[in-house]
Amino acid sequence: MRKKRIVLTGGHLTPALAVIEELQKKGWWEVYYFGRPYSTEGDKTPSLESQMIKKVEVNFIPINFGRFQHHFTRYTLPALIRIPWGFLVSFYRLFRLKPDVVLSFGSYVGATVAFAAWWLSIPVVIHEQTTVFGLANRLSQFWAKKIFVSWPETLRFLPREKTLLTGNPLRSEIFRASPKIWSSFQFDQKLPLILITGGNQGSHRINLAMEGILEKLLKEANVFHQCGQLQIYHDFQRLSAKRNQLAPLLKKRYQLKKYVTGQEWGTLLQKADLVISRAGINIITELLTLGKTQLLIPIPWLPGDEQTKNAQMVKRMGSGEILPQDELTPTSLFNQIKKMMKKIKTYQKAPKLINRQAAGKIVHVLEKMV
Repeated sequence: MRKKRIVLTGGHLTPALAVIEELQKKGWWEVYYFGRPYSTEGDKTPSLESQMIKKVEVNFIPINFGRFQHHFTRYTLPALIRIPWGFLVSFYRLFRLKPDVVLSFGSYVGATVAFAAWWLSIPVVIHEQTTVFGLANRLSQFWAKKIFVSWPETLRFLPREKTLLTGNPLRSEIFRASPKIWSSFQFDQKLPLILITGGNQGSHRINLAMEGILEKLLKEANVFHQCGQLQIYHDFQRLSAKRNQLAPLLKKRYQLKKYVTGQEWGTLLQKADLVISRAGINIITELLTLGKTQLLIPIPWLPGDEQTKNAQMVKRMGSGEILPQDELTPTSLFNQIKKMMKKIKTYQKAPKLINRQAAGKIVHVLEKMV
């Protein structure tokens, strides 16, 4: 029997990896991923998808997609010019591959590939992770045969006949902690663990605020800081130098990495007492699933203010607090951490609305389609 061929694409890598894991379990899928070769315009750091997709032994197809930028920069016009280029290359690659289905996880990358697939009469399926339907998926819904959504409140905006509530796919690794990995950090076992993450690319604003309170915070807690891999701000180099200047006892309590994944990420999530993060829906879904207390700093300029809405949902559930970016300073961050740690046991744990079988549900529907 010929293997079924699927192309995954889009800007949300975490749920894509969860679906890839489920597809690979089946054994009869040939999986490809269309993605960006670099993280952002003007930065030659390899994109996270280009690194992670190869690690899970999936065929990665790099394409220099174009997009509309939120702010005008010297890269704005070249990015606009690459929009038709991204479409043409996607069209050509899809024509050569002839996949049975294309699954898009949003963003300008996903919309471009979905549009090219529609022109070739290849079935398109899209997945929306957030409570706010993104611009790319609002466009792609017209080309999609199926629309998967993560949250019940999104259903009312979409055609019932092709929309299905699946939940947000979760990687199995977040449910496993490795004693070997945990002991390798050599943290002070008497102190709580604060996990700081700015998403795939890191957050320069959060990194700067953390830098200003690092020594004070390390007197009261262990800190694992995932600072991102973008080179333009030199955050990793600067924070590494600061770590080297710490007293030996405090240095032992501070672990710094550009990016964390796999079982190491699962171990940190399992062990964390407080997670400080942007309010992207994928990290929020993982934290809600594990019942983790969250201090969220939403990105304020995204379309539909989606991260603020995500953070407000978490606060309504009683699982965390919000610190708006325009109020973020070293002092405000430290004060909020102290306040939350004093009442850490009062936050709501493990809401029951998270569907842990979302990836399996998506793959089941895909198999019926093809």
